[in-house]
Amino acid sequence: MRTFEDALANRLEEPGFRAEYEALEPEFAIIQAMIDARKNTGLTQRELAQKTGMAQGDISKLESGNGNPSIKTLQRLAAAMDMQLRLEFLPISEQRGALRLAEREIRLQGLTEK
Repeated sequence: MRTFEDALANRLEEPGFRAEYEALEPEFAIIQAMIDARKNTGLTQRELAQKTGMAQGDISKLESGNGNPSIKTLQRLAAAMDMQLRLEFLPISEQRGALRLAEREIRLQGLTEK
C-alpha cells in the first residue's frame, strides 16, 4: 500500500509539480507555524479566538489554509499567545535546502513506519 509520503516523493520528481509545491511552501510554513504555536501554548482554537476577539471559525479557516491572514492578523494571533511574530527573507539556496531536508524526513518517516 502506498502512503502519502511515497506518493509525494514520486510527484516531487516531476519538475512542474515540484515548482508548484515549492511555490506553496511559504504558505504551508505559516499555517504550520500558527498551528504549532497554538498547540505549544496549550490553547484550543476557541480559547485563541476568545483571546483575539476573532471567531473560532476564522481561526479554523486560517489553520486549514482557507484564509489569507494579513501581517496585522498574524501579529494579533502571536500577541494572544504571548509570542512575537518574526518574518525572514532567506536566500533561495537555504529554502531549497530546507525543502530537501523535509523531503528526506518524509522518506525516513515512511521507512520507519513500515
